[in-house]
Amino acid sequence: MAELDWYLQINLKSRQLRLLVTIDTYRNLSQVAEVIHVSVPAVSKALMDLERGLGLSLFSRTKRGLIPTPYGECLIRHARSILATLQQARDELKALKSGTEGKVNIGMLRAASVLLPQALQLLKERSPGTNVMVVEGSTAGLLPQLWQGELDLVVGRLPPPDTLKNFEEQELFDEPVVLMTGMHHPLARKKSLSWSDLQPYPWILPPLGSTLRDALERVLEANEIALTNNYIETLSIQLARSQLRGSDYIAVMALTLANDSKELLHALPLKLPRLLRPAGVLWSRNRGLSPSAKLVVSCLQEVAERLNDAMALSEEARPARQRPRRRVAAASG
Repeated sequence: MAELDWYLQINLKSRQLRLLVTIDTYRNLSQVAEVIHVSVPAVSKALMDLERGLGLSLFSRTKRGLIPTPYGECLIRHARSILATLQQARDELKALKSGTEGKVNIGMLRAASVLLPQALQLLKERSPGTNVMVVEGSTAGLLPQLWQGELDLVVGRLPPPDTLKNFEEQELFDEPVVLMTGMHHPLARKKSLSWSDLQPYPWILPPLGSTLRDALERVLEANEIALTNNYIETLSIQLARSQLRGSDYIAVMALTLANDSKELLHALPLKLPRLLRPAGVLWSRNRGLSPSAKLVVSCLQEVAERLNDAMALSEEARPARQRPRRRVAAASG
């Protein structure tokens, strides 16, 4: 163990970590050699030297290529995190040297709230030299990138708490979720509505297994509504709006997303329980936020305060008899 400690603390180099990650990515020495522009024997020797220095076997040689051993999986995981941290340090140093404020890599959950676009506008007003890269994806795709340090923040509807043991979170904006139709939908013309009225119509649904899909199905089951076999599964708000405008579909979406529009949609006057957690921001518990990332978080907080205040005023101003019924606009496809 003393030899392992010495090698990790004194002799392990960043180029070895990069080699390790590259081998894990391609699982083939020939491809690795081509990517890093060295010979196959040189890659093989570098890997053997690393394994010898650690006193551990990092990969198993199989017909399917190089497969990480448990030791290899452990070191690869930490190698990705270390390299991401070094890259973050490099970006900050380059930003300081060039006079810019820095760069923030943000993951935006699909069907995310209106928080991020407005926060980025505020960020650029306050700090034009703070640059941002935004990657859109699902919780399953973005959280590993956040944990590995490839992303600084993830913004959108917060996932269930039991998936967040490696992350810090901040709740920002609790967006109501509503059932939406087009203005020409038969149900949009009804003055009163019961859950059974939904039964004949097709649906635009979140994908099977998603948090919103599971929650919606529980509500429909509690109200004895069975989903028809006629549905579209998507997380695309643009597609949902487009389908609603010209069909008899029903969709479930956050009210603020439905409001961001040019043509009218109709919110059905059926009260839904709280189906999802609030919109918010996540970051890695193991890494501190850079000054630029902290600035983004402060912009998100300010935008969330505005949205919360606007929603409270809207509800107070709405006559009680009108509050269950909302008309909002939809974006053109």
